[in-house]
Amino acid sequence: MSRSGGVSAGALPELRPSETATQIQIGEVAARTGLSLRTIRYYEDVGLLTPAARTKGGFRLYSEADMARLQLLQQMKPLEWRLEEMGDLLGVLTSLAANPSSHERAALLERLVHYREAIDRRIDQMVDHLEQVTAFRDRLEADGNGPG
Repeated sequence: MSRSGGVSAGALPELRPSETATQIQIGEVAARTGLSLRTIRYYEDVGLLTPAARTKGGFRLYSEADMARLQLLQQMKPLEWRLEEMGDLLGVLTSLAANPSSHERAALLERLVHYREAIDRRIDQMVDHLEQVTAFRDRLEADGNGPG
């Protein structure tokens, strides 16, 4: 199963906070993403997410860029990557969003290709697994319809 294609920087989410970004409290972030407060705090504890700011009372405030990071983390979860890999990919995407020099951009896009290939391999594994599960279900269905 081939999923060849180039890497388009235009398809990357905005991971840089805007100067005029709206700041969102953690409860709203949880509601909008479907993630638990515990998961959001865990991502912060392991360094995958940093709140854009804190209120005077210490409450976390997140930006739309933080929301984009959380959505990427959600999309990475089924890949079963290590936290280091997830953090590295987020770093690549953040660096690309920062308008690097052409040399740096080429190196970052090469790393992005590596991740794209890893995703393709994971999809192939998932498709194989789905085919095995489907065959097993079909076998059970056939066995259930046989002579009793």
